[in-house]
Amino acid sequence: MKVTQEKLPASQIGLEIEITPEMTQKAYEQAIQKFMRQANIPGFRKGKVPRQVILQRFGSEGMKATALETLIDDCLKQALKQENIASLGNYQLRSDFSELVTRYDPGQPLVFKAAVDVQPEVILKQYTDLSIKAEEVKADPDKVDQTLENYRKQMATLVPVEDRAAEATDSAVVSYHGRFTPAGSEEEDVPGGQAEDFSLDLDDESRFIPGFIAGIRGMKVGETKELDVHFPDDYFNEQVKGQAAKFTITLQDLKERELPELDDEFASELTEGEFETLAALRDHLEKRYQDEAEEQTKANKETAILNALLEQVEVELPETLVDQELNYMLSQTAMQLQQQGLDIRKLFTQENIPQLKARSRGEAVDRIKRTLALGEVAKQEKITVDEAALEEKVQSVMEDLADQNIDGDRLREVLTEEMLKEQILTWLEEHSTLELVPEGSLEPPDAATESDESEEAAEEVVEVVAEEVVEEASS
Repeated sequence: MKVTQEKLPASQIGLEIEITPEMTQKAYEQAIQKFMRQANIPGFRKGKVPRQVILQRFGSEGMKATALETLIDDCLKQALKQENIASLGNYQLRSDFSELVTRYDPGQPLVFKAAVDVQPEVILKQYTDLSIKAEEVKADPDKVDQTLENYRKQMATLVPVEDRAAEATDSAVVSYHGRFTPAGSEEEDVPGGQAEDFSLDLDDESRFIPGFIAGIRGMKVGETKELDVHFPDDYFNEQVKGQAAKFTITLQDLKERELPELDDEFASELTEGEFETLAALRDHLEKRYQDEAEEQTKANKETAILNALLEQVEVELPETLVDQELNYMLSQTAMQLQQQGLDIRKLFTQENIPQLKARSRGEAVDRIKRTLALGEVAKQEKITVDEAALEEKVQSVMEDLADQNIDGDRLREVLTEEMLKEQILTWLEEHSTLELVPEGSLEPPDAATESDESEEAAEEVVEVVAEEVVEEASS
């Protein structure tokens, strides 16, 4: 079998394959024999249908098409093996199939063209002596006090309020019904904008459109009011974004919080005796936030290194890799939402998956490029994982997860990837100039790079899906 290769854009290899006369004849005969064994034709026992009857019933063109489908698939697999080509995903037929059927003459040679995705060639213009800046995160000295106040709020006693209006520190139960009037249409309900006996905190405006929570403040129990609001221009629901709406709100119940004293008894009760004094609890929180700040600084350094490396990589990505990454990203999003107890079946549908993929495509491309760039650095600098350290890590994790059913091979694979990535990043930092700058001093979001915008788009997918699920649940 003669195979001619051609390099194509987007990390594809074109193949022109000449099928031998013997193979075209054999495939045709096998197709006929298969029909003779399996066809159910009145007047004939199954498996005993004569050849001529099969050809009359299904036609020569239909038989050739069936034979050709198998022949192309088998010949392509053989060609990849013969030419030692490691393909990614399925092949794409470049010849017109109908034309091939017309040209297919059993016992005569046949030429067809196909293309396969292959692992891309990575070019790193530079990966040493990079000049990198990363934001240093420092623990907020006020965060401990803020956390303790939040704990007090969580442990507060709710006391009914009847003789005053709602305040920002209260907890309320409301019913509401939203309506809007699309341009050129009659008034209709806001999608998901209706609820009964809905509990909310009047100091939390993040879950609602601007003005909704503020409109409840000042109301008294039993009072009903009509509230004019405006959906933001960037609101996730296309039907109502940028639209004016009216919400009829009834305040059904109102409670105020009586906060506990901030003392040793509070600390002990909050932590179930783990910390018996308020001072010990404060020390614990200070250390936790210090550790978190250091971890965030480390993450900022990693992101800065990867983004600097991303600017140096040149690679043509095959669509197979991009689609695999998009599927992985969406599956991770689905898992996260499912773990939160949300129903994802109504959101991850055949209709909106293409839209979600389109929003995530930029980040998927960047993620693949970063991974390939790291792999190229490891290849060039011969960075590998120490087997003894890997084995020690595997055993440690297996002991920690002894009560769970763990796939040892998969665990080893994941840990290998994590440790290798850590080593590559350490090497890159050691061979570059990395400057830590104050938090918030680098480019603001509105001056973000294309990579940053891609990341924001990926995060928007999670946000949109989550909001739509919540909206569905509350309707």
